[in-house]
Amino acid sequence: METVQVKTPWIEHLGDVPEHLEYFDGTMYEAVEKIAEQYPNQVAFDFMGRPTTYKRMIDEINKCAKALRTIGVRDGDRVTIAMPNCPQAIFMFYAINLIGAVANMIHPLSAEKEIEFYLNASKSVTAITLDQFYHKFEKIRANTGIVNIIIASVKDELSRPVRAGYMLTEGRKIKKIPADAPVIRWNQFMMLSKSCFYNYKVKKKADDVAVILYSGGTTGTTKGILLTNKNFNALGQQVVAANPMFRPGDKMLAAMPLFHGFGLGVCIHTMLSQGGRCILVPRFTAKSYAKLITKYKCNFIAGVPTLYEALLRLPSMEKADLSSLKGVFSGGDSLSIELKKKFDKFLADHNAAIQVREGYGTTETVTACCLTPRDRYKEGSIGLPFPDTYIKIVKPDTDQELPYGEEGEILLAGPTVMQGYMDHPDETAKTLRTHADGLTWVYTGDLGVMDDEGFIYFRGRAKRMIVSSGYNIYPAQLENILDAHEKVQMSCVIGVPDPYRMHVVKAFIMLKPGVPASDETKQEIMDYCRQHIAKYAMPKDIEFRKELPKTLVGKVAYRQLEEEELAKLKEKEAETETEKA
Repeated sequence: METVQVKTPWIEHLGDVPEHLEYFDGTMYEAVEKIAEQYPNQVAFDFMGRPTTYKRMIDEINKCAKALRTIGVRDGDRVTIAMPNCPQAIFMFYAINLIGAVANMIHPLSAEKEIEFYLNASKSVTAITLDQFYHKFEKIRANTGIVNIIIASVKDELSRPVRAGYMLTEGRKIKKIPADAPVIRWNQFMMLSKSCFYNYKVKKKADDVAVILYSGGTTGTTKGILLTNKNFNALGQQVVAANPMFRPGDKMLAAMPLFHGFGLGVCIHTMLSQGGRCILVPRFTAKSYAKLITKYKCNFIAGVPTLYEALLRLPSMEKADLSSLKGVFSGGDSLSIELKKKFDKFLADHNAAIQVREGYGTTETVTACCLTPRDRYKEGSIGLPFPDTYIKIVKPDTDQELPYGEEGEILLAGPTVMQGYMDHPDETAKTLRTHADGLTWVYTGDLGVMDDEGFIYFRGRAKRMIVSSGYNIYPAQLENILDAHEKVQMSCVIGVPDPYRMHVVKAFIMLKPGVPASDETKQEIMDYCRQHIAKYAMPKDIEFRKELPKTLVGKVAYRQLEEEELAKLKEKEAETETEKA
């Protein structure tokens, strides 16, 4: 059978994109340091109107690295970053890398119990978070091995006029931290760098683990993904190679969060390791996103389909000039053909000479490893693999390649493939498999098709998963949390279509005998969920059922519940249409 591995289409369809690249053989910090030597006075990032040059960024990273060594962080230690996109998070991320430690990236809006899990799973010795999240950390600190908590504040990185405004609005809402709280404030922490009189730099290799990101993988159980310096550096070079219009100094709107492979890998590290300029967005809304695109005349933007759908409806975008855009990327969920057509027209109407390009990837390969070529779009396709990246379609869970046009499981191989799952050797062995071709393949659990030109078409998730505003939500995890509540007999979680977020979470619950199906019970379970479930994965609605539908083998028939919800939505839509008529 003809091989289905793909490399050559990049040459065929994008003459200016190389098939192979020579990858930087060093750490993430070294890649950024090298660029800073070339462009010391160029702006590395902007934060709420305040620019920071490459030179200042490197100076701050080194100060931060010395301070980490002073408080006892050593080679191989894990340090948790629970921060939005702000300067202190950038300094800390590369400082951890410089001293040979590992950055454990988590969502600052995680629930207390989730934070406890992430700290313990990674065996973190130190954590950094913002003042507004301190109380969550303090509540669970005693159950973890955390020695130091570093508290940063957004106000410390703002210019004076912006800081005054911030303190009158957002700053006023932040709950006070007790004066005797066992924490180190950011400014005090950075002063500790003066006490470091020894060599704080640790020489690490490209293949050493540098970052832990989290994902449900293909089984829905939260696992830490071990990613190396090379994984991130290779991604940076691949992204730029696939976008030959990129020039040092080009601006990218960094709204995707740091704890997300796309936010960290593409919006931050790709830019900073290749001489780009990040526009850091700490709290992201469609309105702020739209304002920053035009204010900074951004060259590259990335987002999930729901964001682009929201931009279409913003009155502030009506007269926006988008002629500065060189690349608009969509990922995190499937971009419908209709939405792509609408957004492409919107771009053309606002002076942009480009179209939105869809990508695909998994956290097990940092993020995107496949992208629509800039000059050739095929309807419904997620594009072609990056240089040195291979994709093949196999009969699910086997190494048997399928012919072009036949649906199967998507496998990925290349320089961005993870080292494995943290402390999950069995899961690693299931997901990473070396074939007779000598390549190690990631079994994604996703279904797709490849055509005879190597274009990939995503067909859906092989496993149960809800995608809401680009976040992956695993029903099994939420059901475990709900089932642990003393009043819950059994639960089933599904995704319900939503015009803005693509899907929202709905929980169906069978209560224990004698428990009333009242509003009070619903409120109690919702309050419990807020403690254990991240904001983005919270159920939007809970419905009590006396019985949950079952399959022939006795499992909860979640598909039946999905069909019932779809039928209800269609009925509502029909009623609305009748009323309009």
